[in-house]
Amino acid sequence: MDQYLSILSSVKVLRSIKKLEPSDVIIGRCKSVSVGNSADSLNLAPTYFAAALYIDNARWDGVPFLIKAGRGLGKNRVEIRIHFRHVPGNLYLKNTARNNDLATNELILRDAPDEAILVRVNNKVPGLGMELDVSELNLLYKDKYNVEVPDSYEQLLHDVIDGDNHLFMRSDEVSAVWNILSPVLQEMGKNNIPLELYEMGSRGPDKTIYLWAKHRVQWADD
Repeated sequence: MDQYLSILSSVKVLRSIKKLEPSDVIIGRCKSVSVGNSADSLNLAPTYFAAALYIDNARWDGVPFLIKAGRGLGKNRVEIRIHFRHVPGNLYLKNTARNNDLATNELILRDAPDEAILVRVNNKVPGLGMELDVSELNLLYKDKYNVEVPDSYEQLLHDVIDGDNHLFMRSDEVSAVWNILSPVLQEMGKNNIPLELYEMGSRGPDKTIYLWAKHRVQWADD
């Protein structure tokens, strides 16, 4: 029953996502990745997607959800980053000539390849001064637990054997996702979303940084 309610909640959220604007979508193509067999697919097949999503409800009003995925990037990583809002004012700025307006506090949930839970907070440096520093609380699973963490596909196969389908998408979830992506594909067909090229081993298209800045989010690939 709990799994069923969770799936219904996921579908409700997906159906509440606002229509993606072309200016909030970046489609990229790695210069050194081959996709398909034909010359057209080699030149046109996207290998990178980034977008800013907004959920149209009271709880998440005005909160951007930034996603990106791609091939040929410098780091192979699956993670969720939660940036906390800036608080009004800066107590430390009044007491020092330096601008100590650092990045916001951050919670990072990392799945692969190094499973971890990280918390980054702005912390006052001990002493009589008024200087801030970024401190990290690190729970790295491979250092904490002497067990082998199964990879994603191994976990899915285990769930299939056990008859547990909570990690699999239902047809109504798939339909809700396609309702989000179909307008993007239509805009691509009209050439309203250009294909951005990027180098193998890079962070992806440079325009992604400007997309994050547009929505006041600093996304560091560390």
